[in-house]
Amino acid sequence: MALCVIFIIVNFMERIDVFMDSKVKLKTIIDYYIVYLPEILKILTPISILISCLFTIGRLSNNNEITVMKSGGMGLHRLLIPIAFVGLLLSAGQFLFNGWLVPKANLEKERISREYLNRTKSGKPINQLAFRDSPNKNVLINYYDPMTQKGYGVTIETYKTEDYPIPKLETKIEAQTIVWDTTEKGWILQDIIYRNIISNIKTEANAFEELPIKLNFNEKQIEKISRKADEMTFPEMKEYIELLRTGGKDMKKMEIDYYSAQALPLANFIVILFAVSFASVKRRGGLAVQIAAAMVIAFVYLIFFEVFKPIGFALNFPPQLVGWFANIIFLVAGIISIIKTRT
Repeated sequence: MALCVIFIIVNFMERIDVFMDSKVKLKTIIDYYIVYLPEILKILTPISILISCLFTIGRLSNNNEITVMKSGGMGLHRLLIPIAFVGLLLSAGQFLFNGWLVPKANLEKERISREYLNRTKSGKPINQLAFRDSPNKNVLINYYDPMTQKGYGVTIETYKTEDYPIPKLETKIEAQTIVWDTTEKGWILQDIIYRNIISNIKTEANAFEELPIKLNFNEKQIEKISRKADEMTFPEMKEYIELLRTGGKDMKKMEIDYYSAQALPLANFIVILFAVSFASVKRRGGLAVQIAAAMVIAFVYLIFFEVFKPIGFALNFPPQLVGWFANIIFLVAGIISIIKTRT
């Protein structure tokens, strides 16, 4: 709670001129920070758990209570079990929190920013939108506006793949616009030229004012493309990645962010391992030195978590490995730290 209050005060002081310029009411500011709170908790929870664990175990150590436990035959590993169990519960809880609640709160925060702080909408128009709707059908939309659910400059190409060594163009549809029909729940092409490729030298062309067409994506899937990554739940982000991958786009960087976001909650458990191993042994300099050392390791872990993502991307490592690599390394280091701590 203390860290959240500090974070909000600092952020408020940075943005107070924006609130004043926009003449925002106090209730709107309060609503803004209420929906901002989940994102703040997402960032601060591992640090809060680390500090609380250091103070708790450190106080036991300074009061010689851990010494009494050891003399009674209770090892450090026994002390670690309930703390580690709580850490795992917190990690599981934050996985659900980060993956579902935080994106919804960020969407509402974006709505308040757009409505009251003169911020532009995150769902901005999309240029050069390409999909591979099926193995033999490509769709290109030059410009799509999520607000009107309308696209412009549409080309749909269908290829023959059977009995041909390379795909052969079968039909080509060019339309001025494509619109989502909310009643029929489908797409409608408007001002169309429909070309049927009969042979290399013969093409049959027909013009239509309007033509329904069945495609394997809907308006909500396209709308998600215009969202920011932190406004999508884990399932939405996965669907977004799959949707753009079908259009031939390289989504490795987005996949790394996806797996990293899933891996981050385990930081709650990993920092506990370091906190217990550092704080359970009396060291020269007292609790302050223990806190400083554990905090340095924790921040190195969080920095390594972010730094390794571009490195792994450049080295072409699998996205799953890049996303989880920091957790694997520091989890092993934390376990070794616990094992080597005197009991």
